[in-house]
Amino acid sequence: MPTARPDLPRCTWPLKGNALYLAYHDTEWGVPAWDDQTQFEFLILEGAQAGLSWATILNKREGYRSAFAGFDAEKIARFGKRDIARLMSDPGIIRNRAKIEAAINNARAFLNFRDKHGSFAQHVWNFVGGRPIQNRFRRNDEIPATSRESDALSKDLRKRGFKFVGSTIIYAHMQATGMVNDHLVSCFRYEECRALAGIGKGG
Repeated sequence: MPTARPDLPRCTWPLKGNALYLAYHDTEWGVPAWDDQTQFEFLILEGAQAGLSWATILNKREGYRSAFAGFDAEKIARFGKRDIARLMSDPGIIRNRAKIEAAINNARAFLNFRDKHGSFAQHVWNFVGGRPIQNRFRRNDEIPATSRESDALSKDLRKRGFKFVGSTIIYAHMQATGMVNDHLVSCFRYEECRALAGIGKGG
């Protein structure tokens, strides 16, 4: 959907995309995701992004929602060979067998974690101390591709059987789910995301 705030100062990256890309920046990117469902959805989408642009994934997001049972981990975990064949012929998603199989694997790993340990979201938030990291970047070239937190979380998830969870993918996941606020300080969303994290201006 198009953004209703076209004249506000923003990060520069969404300005190069379409209205969907701009709306994603303005309403979702950097918003703290405290719940398991949102964390799982972005885990699937970020894994699909590997080697591609996020704009490509956003344009196929509804396709993923349809093909992957509304990001229902329990349904995805039951996918078998016929489902993989169906997904490989679905133009609404990235038709990469390794990524498709990883999504199914990750649904199983996600459910296994929850069965044994409880909330997946609470677990991943522990890697940032349970509170979004508030960076203060002024230029795009200051924003890193990884961090020590993404390194640690990536290592943890790999040990638990997750795939397509390298540190770069996980850092992008952390940005998307608001575990780290990487809006430029000049962007109108920087302070808004701080407020959503329960952090007052200048705090």
